Amino acid sequence: FLQDAGIKPVKPKYGNWESDGLDGHTLGHYLSALAQMQATSKQPVYAQRMEYVLEWLEKCQQANGNGYVDGVPGGKAVWAGIAQADLTEMNKRWVPWYNIHKTYAGLIDAWRLTGNEKAKRILISLSEWAYRLTQNLSDEKMQQMLDMEYGGMNEAFADVAAITGDQRFLYLANRFSHRRLLNPLLQQKDSLTGLHANTQIPKVIGFIRYATQANDAQWARAADFFWNTVVSHRTISIGGNSVREHFNAPNDYSPMVDSREGPENCNSYNMLKLTKQLFLDKPAAKYMDYYERTIYNHILSSQHPQGGFVYFTPIHPQHYRVYSQPQETFWCCVGTGIENHGKYGELIYSHNDQSLYVNLFIPSKLHWSQKRVEVTQTTRFPYEEASTLTINTPNPQALVIKIRKPGWAGKQFGVVVNGKPQPLTMGSDGYVLINRVWKNGDVIKVLLPMVTTLENLPDNSNYTSFVHGPIVLAAVTSTDTSTMPGLRAVGSRWGHIAGGPLWPVNQAPLLVMPASTKQMKLKPINKQKLIFSVADLVYQPAFKNLTLVPFYQVHDARYMLYWPYTTRQQLPALQKRMKEEEAAKQQLEMATIDKVYPGEQQPEADHFMKQEGTRPGFFREKRYRTGNGWFSYQLRNAGKEARSVSFVYYGLENGKTFNIWANNTLLATIQLQGNEGAQFITKRISLPEALLQEAELTIKFEGKPTIGSIYELRLLK
Repeated sequence: FLQDAGIKPVKPKYGNWESDGLDGHTLGHYLSALAQMQATSKQPVYAQRMEYVLEWLEKCQQANGNGYVDGVPGGKAVWAGIAQADLTEMNKRWVPWYNIHKTYAGLIDAWRLTGNEKAKRILISLSEWAYRLTQNLSDEKMQQMLDMEYGGMNEAFADVAAITGDQRFLYLANRFSHRRLLNPLLQQKDSLTGLHANTQIPKVIGFIRYATQANDAQWARAADFFWNTVVSHRTISIGGNSVREHFNAPNDYSPMVDSREGPENCNSYNMLKLTKQLFLDKPAAKYMDYYERTIYNHILSSQHPQGGFVYFTPIHPQHYRVYSQPQETFWCCVGTGIENHGKYGELIYSHNDQSLYVNLFIPSKLHWSQKRVEVTQTTRFPYEEASTLTINTPNPQALVIKIRKPGWAGKQFGVVVNGKPQPLTMGSDGYVLINRVWKNGDVIKVLLPMVTTLENLPDNSNYTSFVHGPIVLAAVTSTDTSTMPGLRAVGSRWGHIAGGPLWPVNQAPLLVMPASTKQMKLKPINKQKLIFSVADLVYQPAFKNLTLVPFYQVHDARYMLYWPYTTRQQLPALQKRMKEEEAAKQQLEMATIDKVYPGEQQPEADHFMKQEGTRPGFFREKRYRTGNGWFSYQLRNAGKEARSVSFVYYGLENGKTFNIWANNTLLATIQLQGNEGAQFITKRISLPEALLQEAELTIKFEGKPTIGSIYELRLLK
């Protein structure tokens, strides 16, 4: 920020993503976390740190002289181009609007949660700057700009409109809403497969924030349709979604099982923000069921007890997660990770004028100053199947208390007031209503019986997970850190990926059980600590001693989160098929030095894609890149073992001719004649002797005149 404003920096920049194109993105998350912790704890250290950050931001804003403040590298050239309706400079950068959105969000949180006037002043000046900046952009050019990931800028301007009452910012929120995503949602169409997930979710948060401010029922329905689509068809048991950061096809989850890049933590962070907004707009238990599932299983599990945040959570049997290190790693999931663990209290309770909603069963004390009511919730949940709420009020008063009946609750769910069981009066929102005059010392006890269910992947393939109440259970299969390279990530570009070997699926623990099994009575080892045995279900003797524990307790380990399963009758056929498939996968993975999935945003960014005249596309649940120009990627060959490159195309593509280059050396001219059948084809090309000692290879596809659709690129030993 200082460097961009022309002020001498106090210290050198951090490394990793903080000096690799997303310079400054972490600061907004840090500001949000400080605001959350100040609102929660009231400890002066958080207010002091927040004031320090805001003082420097204000100095930078004053030095810039036009209301702008951020750390986008080369930002002045980017914004000058946008002011003239020229996106050339923007397209050379990583994601400038995504970057600056973090600053907006941090300032909004600092004002909303702590009432800091300086944060509000900086925010309004920054918003005025953005309003002026975009005035010369036609609607068409604006939508073109939004093709690049822009975070939740529409959400931010809807928030600024709510804070200021200035309708110009609501107009700006509308302009920053991407029609390419919005229009199908307005038509209740699911067109999400293959899209970069964390690019889309913040846009939808903006849709519902705009809908609330503008009283637009259609946009609200579009946001709710998105939420239902993602949660019902694209979400796994821990609450996360995506593979390699992209929405998986709902009818085929094999890419997620095969990948070391499972659900991204940022996606769940943003899905929780969306869930919160939808719930506040129209309260319903289904939102809080998802919210609870995700905070306990994806968010809580994403921070190591000794520090460090997780980016990807692989579900590949017996793989592991990687943790960030302070001062060294600054991924997007470190930014959101800084925030995540400061806001467990934000939706335990909510209210309208007449009712108090009890949404989550977390030990806490609520101070409702307007009603002069305190509620103390005491529980050991999920290690206890009950929660107790004690009312403290100076005078008796009538109040409706609404308690969520969880979707996972067993038949013995109940509510007891002052020792007397209550009739369950259920509202259409899924909450139990208790309407009475409350007196000081009244006690509500909520009975929360938990059962264990088996929850398959969304495609209903033969992979399942154990869910006890809302808690996903997992088993540790190895704590040998020598098999988990990169467990503590260094500041490398790919350090967030668990790059160690993918252990063969056919050698993983296999469950054998009846096909009709949905609920499971597990043998408890220590029920009070949620430790269970799976010995009766696991087929192989070597894994009979595995124990199930809450996934959020699993760290520094290879683990089983999703388990392959079969029936006794189908066991021989499954074992044969798994062995054949796994042998082919293992052979390919062992030969692979580096790989890119063209058309997928993050893999292309990770491999420093350059291009002219090409575009991404989507076919048969796969992303690709094609066009009449050229595109290139930088592939690593640090060990100098590369001997060939391979790429994947579709056998029926016809009339496409293109060159393939490696470090300016022509490898081959490819002609696709559409005579290889309705299947994906892998072509392998040997590297010339002169390139075998190169530590990095730039692979370039050049149209002569048209490049075939390229679905995968690998550098092979």
